[in-house]
Amino acid sequence: MIKALWTSATGMHAQQMQTNVVANNLANTSTAGFKKSRANFQDLMYQTILIAGATTPGGGQIPTGIQIGMGVKPAGVQKIFTQGDYKQTGNHLDFAIQGEGFFRVIHGDEELYTRAGNFTLDSEGYITTPNGDRLQPEIVIPPEAVLLTLQDNGTLTIHGTGNEILGTEQILVTSFINSAGLFATGDNLLRETEGSGPPTEGIPGEGTLGTVTNNYLEMSNVNVVEEMVAMIVGQRGYEANSKSIQTADSMLGLANGLKR
Repeated sequence: MIKALWTSATGMHAQQMQTNVVANNLANTSTAGFKKSRANFQDLMYQTILIAGATTPGGGQIPTGIQIGMGVKPAGVQKIFTQGDYKQTGNHLDFAIQGEGFFRVIHGDEELYTRAGNFTLDSEGYITTPNGDRLQPEIVIPPEAVLLTLQDNGTLTIHGTGNEILGTEQILVTSFINSAGLFATGDNLLRETEGSGPPTEGIPGEGTLGTVTNNYLEMSNVNVVEEMVAMIVGQRGYEANSKSIQTADSMLGLANGLKR
């Protein structure tokens, strides 16, 4: 009877984590480049009372055995790197990656990665994130520039007045073998880990790398309806596990009341 109490408690903890993950996804519905997360779970160890295939005293064989589960545990919270919707902004400093890859930026003295292409310029003309992290390789836009055009292969052309071309730069993108293994640091930034594998940087459109465009932003890949359904399922799962605890407690109360 006590097993049911602890087993249901693990279920409540799991559904609470599920709801927390869904809440974070919904909170970032309008965050540029945000990738939704998914909580993964595993069943815990089992108490084996009878092993399947064991021979009975009569010479027969046990067909299924008896195993009683001990509950559930979190296995991980995985980032899902499906493509988000594109939003046309008309801002020539808004970049979007179509396909696989990340922009590389320098944050302090550390190289980090992002899918959010809502770039701007700092006081020196460098292309940076809203937090001031410079896009790598560093690109300086002169003050006389009036238009930026970005080709699929990452060639950035800087135009001045009268269709004058002030210069060209190369935008690069970076990919990982296991993007889900990247460590989210906040501020739309991701850090390389042992699980993600080493970065591979190259020209957009080459190999498996995605292409790039400007005047567009990749928005969050969160599906609000899907997340609301997941929240309802998590809520009902939490409620069902709490009912299991109440039932086990009631049964213990009945057992305690046998002797009066």
